[in-house]
Amino acid sequence: MSQRALAEVISRYTSGEGDYVTPVPNLGFFRRERPSDPDFCLIEPSVVLVVQGDKRMVIGGEAYPYDTSNFLVTSLDLPATSQVITGSQEKPCLGLVLKLDLRMLAELIAQGSLAPPKDKATGSSVGLGAVTPGILEPFNRLLNLLDEPEAIGVLAPLIEREIHFRLLMSDQAALVRQIASVDSHGHRVAKAIEWLKLNFASPLRIEELAARVQMSAPTFYQHFRQLTAMSPLQYQKWLRLNEAKRLMLNEHLDAASAAFQVGYESPSQFSREYSRLFGAPPRRDIERLRGLASGERLQG
Repeated sequence: MSQRALAEVISRYTSGEGDYVTPVPNLGFFRRERPSDPDFCLIEPSVVLVVQGDKRMVIGGEAYPYDTSNFLVTSLDLPATSQVITGSQEKPCLGLVLKLDLRMLAELIAQGSLAPPKDKATGSSVGLGAVTPGILEPFNRLLNLLDEPEAIGVLAPLIEREIHFRLLMSDQAALVRQIASVDSHGHRVAKAIEWLKLNFASPLRIEELAARVQMSAPTFYQHFRQLTAMSPLQYQKWLRLNEAKRLMLNEHLDAASAAFQVGYESPSQFSREYSRLFGAPPRRDIERLRGLASGERLQG
């Protein structure tokens, strides 16, 4: 099964640039009609297929280019920048994202019928795998369910289970396994990330967070940085700044109010760190984004 069939389905269910939710739980589409600048995002544990065009993800300073020949898989919630390399109105960049079900992965591993992966996990939380007919075929059946909505509730979970099985048999099996194994460092780092996402405005004490996930502080710090390419404090800062950006852009808060709401005590520190991450002070950055959204061209 070629990506062309998948591209035809995604093209039918998308119109104009954007990210699209589908009636199939955990499945989303994306469509981009031009090359783009790097865009900040938080990647959930998921598998991403480009079925037309090509993209590049940068995580922790390392670039992961992917196209129709390889898929991107991530096993943790990772701050990243995403960039479309090839796409046009005539031939847009099209793809899909399927969130991984970690419980489903754990169940498949616990059955014990899967041979252990030939390669050991690299210590990273992101990888590029070869697209094979075994990967594409269940995705094709999953997308065909969009034309049979009454079957989604019954058949989608079965097909998703097959996709998870195929990932555990792929060349990225070691990476996928490391997060689903409850005794792994990756699983414990994932629990710490979940806590940070819910409590990013609270003061961060490494020793307390390490104890929460049953690790020593030095071991926790080492594996957190290895798997996310950030320290826990840098990760918290990324969450705070992106939430502040959302509050200013969507809730129309001023910079000082947004800074206090996400946990900053000093607006000046917030402004410095915001500028360092996004390349411009808060007010100027938000004005630029609003101008882009309304089709206006802002000067300088």
